[in-house]
Amino acid sequence: MIGRITTQMTAQNLLANINQSLDRISTTQQELSTGKRINQPSDDPYGTSLALQLNGQLSDLTSYSNNITDGTGWAQTSDSALSDMTNAVQRIRELVVQAANGTQSQTDMSADASEVNQLIDQIKQDANSQYNGQYVFSGSATSTQPYQAGSNDAYAGNTGSVTRTIGPGTSISVNADVSSVLGTGQTTAGQPAGDGKLLNTLRNIVNDMQSGNSTALSGNDLSQLDTNLNSLTGLSASVGATVDRLQMASSRIQALQASDTQVLSNTQDADMAQTEINFSTQQAALTAALQAGAHIVQQSLMDFLSG
Repeated sequence: MIGRITTQMTAQNLLANINQSLDRISTTQQELSTGKRINQPSDDPYGTSLALQLNGQLSDLTSYSNNITDGTGWAQTSDSALSDMTNAVQRIRELVVQAANGTQSQTDMSADASEVNQLIDQIKQDANSQYNGQYVFSGSATSTQPYQAGSNDAYAGNTGSVTRTIGPGTSISVNADVSSVLGTGQTTAGQPAGDGKLLNTLRNIVNDMQSGNSTALSGNDLSQLDTNLNSLTGLSASVGATVDRLQMASSRIQALQASDTQVLSNTQDADMAQTEINFSTQQAALTAALQAGAHIVQQSLMDFLSG
């Protein structure tokens, strides 16, 4: 038996359809305002799960990128300081060769000794270089100035490593052990006094220039200086390699960020052109439904009285 379709049933059905149209329009409006296809998990549970995973990966990549930027700044500061030290040592070598030929007067050699002292101060100042308020050559004791001004050449830092995490399970040391080249001057007993490293050698050169000992200058002093210069060059090359590795890591992270960002966009972003078309179509459908409903549902005076 087929029941009678009343005006109230028609009106209720029409209102239900109109409400569904309004819900679709509301959803489309939200997509237009946010630019995203997924605005709540129920919109696409799988897409939501994938978006959460991608956002987590992008967060990790951002952390790695920040570490790489910080490590690169640290290593470049070290590289610049080591380059300045190398230039100073090369100038000192020129002065040693000049003083060792036996043709200079004592006045000239004393003037050379004075210049070497100035260059020693410059080398120690470079060794006290800072990045972001931290001493780059103090090992892990980054708040401690590694070398003091004046005649005290003792190293105040340590040999600890400063590392930065640049990828999953991947860390890199960004600092250089400058004390392995500069040493601690003449604080160590021995003949000649000291540890045989750069500051020790430079102090010996100053003493030999002031005493006019050209034999020592042309012999042990020049030999030790060349050894120290080679060590300094090697340390500088190591820091340069660190800078190169960090730059390559930065390029890799940027590529991964671009890839993940594209996948995330494809997953959660709305196709704005299609969404605008959908919105226009839905508005037109709603308007048509309202107009049709106005003609289909014609309430009489009896409808109001019975209501």
